[in-house]
Amino acid sequence: MNVGACQIAPMCYSAQITAAYQKLVRMTGATLSLQEFAALYAHDPGKKRPKTPKAMDDAFRAGASPAELAVWAEVEQWNRAEAAVLEQELFANRKRLADAERALQVKETKKAREDVRIAGNKIERALAKLADLKRTEPKDRDSRIFPGVYAPVIVSEGGMLVIKPMRYQCRLAGKPANYDQRFPGTYNARRDSLEKFWAPAFGHTHGLMVVDTFYENVEGPDGKNQVVQFTPRTGEPMLVACLWSHWKDPAGKEPDLLSFAAITDDPEPEVAAAGHDRTIINIKPEHVDAWLNPDPGDLATLYRIFDDKRHPFYEHKLAA
Repeated sequence: MNVGACQIAPMCYSAQITAAYQKLVRMTGATLSLQEFAALYAHDPGKKRPKTPKAMDDAFRAGASPAELAVWAEVEQWNRAEAAVLEQELFANRKRLADAERALQVKETKKAREDVRIAGNKIERALAKLADLKRTEPKDRDSRIFPGVYAPVIVSEGGMLVIKPMRYQCRLAGKPANYDQRFPGTYNARRDSLEKFWAPAFGHTHGLMVVDTFYENVEGPDGKNQVVQFTPRTGEPMLVACLWSHWKDPAGKEPDLLSFAAITDDPEPEVAAAGHDRTIINIKPEHVDAWLNPDPGDLATLYRIFDDKRHPFYEHKLAA
């Protein structure tokens, strides 16, 4: 069954998003679902750190309320725990490097050379990760998400816009927990499959992700994969139409999961010319209310929103 993924590479789409909730609040007037952010970031030594963009984490450092600062305290706990693991890795790999360098002074061996290379690479990566944990100066990559990473998504609740943290790979309600491994491409929802595979969400649970630029894998002239970055020439943020779902484990063993997929359509001409076969749907601001408050009995209106989407011309370049 086609669930809507690109054909060239399994992880064909990532995006640089508006990850700081304060900016989303200013842009849209939405409110933050603090309870769900707090649940996501709640520190528990028994669970893995949630995959979140640094910009979304760091936004809570500037929180204005005790509840926001409480979330930042949880983020700091994750940072300290991660830093401790990285420090242990550094210690172990510095020892491995020193041992290998001493061995090379005695005798040149393939194993010692490999130990020097591997330990050196691991030290470099650990130092870079530690520097990122401590860094307060923002970088563009802090806002980039990939499948499996959480992002702030705007939804409508009781007629009010609300920002919720959702994983970028949608597990529809009622599906088994291993669904993510069986269908790894469920971070994109093809327009032509919305009334089939995505019927439980289409016309029911809609969201918006605010995107500054997006990335696609395309085949280069040499037949190898290239990552191409697409950015609207207008410089305006994209309002990307999404579907989302609230998954609950019927056995009660797994935590609840909020997750979403970005809807894709046939490619814009300039995107097709760059070698990619799909483009996310960038809806007009005047359609936001209708998109976020759908009538499941009137899907034609939703398709008209797609047909009236924005065409800003997506300039492209090879990603660094």
